[in-house]
Amino acid sequence: MALPEIFPYIGGEFISTNETYQVHCPWDNSPIAKVHLAGEKELEQAILLAQQAERPMAELAAYEKYEILMQIAHGIKGKRDDFAKTLALEACKPIKLAYGEIDRAIQTFIIAAEEAKRPPAELIRIDWTPQGKGKEGLVKYFPIGLIAGIAPFNFPLNLSVHKIAPAIAAGCPIILKPARSTPLSSLKLAEVVSSTSLPKGALSILPTNREVGNKLVTDPRFALLSFTGSPQVGWKMKSQAGHKRVVLELGGNAGVIVTPSANLEQAVTKCLSGAFAYAGQVCIHTQRIYVHQSVFTAFSEKFIQGAVKLKNGNPLDTDTDISSMIDEENAIRVEEWVNEAVEAGARLLLGGKRQGSFFPPTVLTNTTSSMKVCAQEVFGPVVTLEPYTNFHEAVNLINQSEYGLQAGIFTNQLDEMNFAFNELRVGGVIINDVPTFRVDHMPYGGIKNSGFGREGVKYAMLEMLEPRLLVKNTL
Repeated sequence: MALPEIFPYIGGEFISTNETYQVHCPWDNSPIAKVHLAGEKELEQAILLAQQAERPMAELAAYEKYEILMQIAHGIKGKRDDFAKTLALEACKPIKLAYGEIDRAIQTFIIAAEEAKRPPAELIRIDWTPQGKGKEGLVKYFPIGLIAGIAPFNFPLNLSVHKIAPAIAAGCPIILKPARSTPLSSLKLAEVVSSTSLPKGALSILPTNREVGNKLVTDPRFALLSFTGSPQVGWKMKSQAGHKRVVLELGGNAGVIVTPSANLEQAVTKCLSGAFAYAGQVCIHTQRIYVHQSVFTAFSEKFIQGAVKLKNGNPLDTDTDISSMIDEENAIRVEEWVNEAVEAGARLLLGGKRQGSFFPPTVLTNTTSSMKVCAQEVFGPVVTLEPYTNFHEAVNLINQSEYGLQAGIFTNQLDEMNFAFNELRVGGVIINDVPTFRVDHMPYGGIKNSGFGREGVKYAMLEMLEPRLLVKNTL
């Protein structure tokens, strides 16, 4: 049977190109689609069309943007099963998690539709000083212009949507480069968008090679670069981006603290999901768990019992909890890091042995902060489990990281919650849940090596808008 052919989406049209490659399902390495690769000519075409769309996008009324965004949300909902199957196959995401990502993408467009109705604006009294008497000011926000979006493989639909939906709500055209291994769900989104009244040229989705994709970083015609991916790539892009605005979401090695006052059953259940959902390939994956010594043994036993029960298998099976990683190369890397930790004195409580691209749920203890499984981003189904003696110590342990995305605290004490919020050097503190928690309207992003700027629809829109001041005489 011939593979379905998937084409780049350039300013409202799907375009055939001469260069193609196959997308494979990581579960069994079976080919699932033939994708046409966009080259320099196609990128230039997309840029020119986007420039032509800048004024029509900026002139869209709030109700028009609302209607377009809601049309897209309803379009995804109408093809929910098709989207979920595509996502499960290309990303090897268990189907029940794939449905969750589709529902989040729908919600993100709905949120963007609502935010499109209330763009920021501010009336300022200028007469705070004698020189300002008889004057008043208005701050209004205008679209920044053409946006370059680069999305990762792990949430190929929703993290693309987190760039596309705010861009539409802000009135900016956008060109998106999906991950090479997972372009199918975002190009399926283009099918939905093409049936709406979005101005032609306002959206292009281009699977490209790295050389062509880097022009999204360096081309001065882009006003903003929004990148989600690894720190090594992201910071290099920032140095190459020139004068354009840059938003980077770069991941981390998120920590959790479990205190004696916590609901232990709740903490175990949530930590299992945070540690092993989508094989740990989540930038807010629960990687380091610090448990008070008084409940450490009880937590460890329950946690390992729960991890053993997780079912691995085909991502299309509804009872699959964990499936293969995105490729064997990453599974080999994770195995090497685990072996290095064990050789350096860590104790393996569960897992640790790779089978092809599948890496099982793995738990380590007796680790040190210098080990890669603690110091770096594993991006795999590996968690370290360590005891602590006092809460301040645990907070310091989480802060001993070059990353600072989110942290989770299981506590029922107000003083611990307040101390954690004030002292943790992260972008978000989640109480009685794991750092893996995210809803799509909250500000999302980190500090240190975890990134630069914020996502979340309203906060992404602020990055895509430019304030302009009007001062006028009232006398």
